[in-house]
Amino acid sequence: MTDTTLTASQTDRAHGVSLTDAAAAKVKSLLEQEGRDDLRLRVAVQPGGCSGLIYQLYFDERYLEGDETVDFDGVEVIVDNMSVPYLDGASIDFKDTISEQGFTIDNPNASGSCACGDSFH
Repeated sequence: MTDTTLTASQTDRAHGVSLTDAAAAKVKSLLEQEGRDDLRLRVAVQPGGCSGLIYQLYFDERYLEGDETVDFDGVEVIVDNMSVPYLDGASIDFKDTISEQGFTIDNPNASGSCACGDSFH
C-alpha cells in the first residue's frame, strides 16, 4: 500500500483537491461528534447519475493502494488514483446559510452537470 501525505501548504499537492477553512472546520466537528480520530475524508468520482459521473464524499478509515493524501490542518483528504484526473483543481467548501447547507464541490474539470448538481461530465 502506497500513499503520499503532504501538507496543504506545500505547492506540489498530491491530488490537486483543496479544502476551504469552512469545510475543514465542519469535517473536524463531524469527527468530534463521532468520537473518532482514525477517519479521513475520502473524495471520489464514480460512474452514475444523469450526467455520467457522481461525486462521493465520505469518511473512511482505510488507505487503499494508489491513494493520494493531503493534510489540511488536521483533516486528511484522500483521493484514489482513478479519481485524481477528474478532481485536479477542485475545491470543497461547506455552506451553512438559509438558502444552502452542505458540502459543495467546485470542479473546473466538469464541463457540465445535471439540474440537481449531483452529477457531472
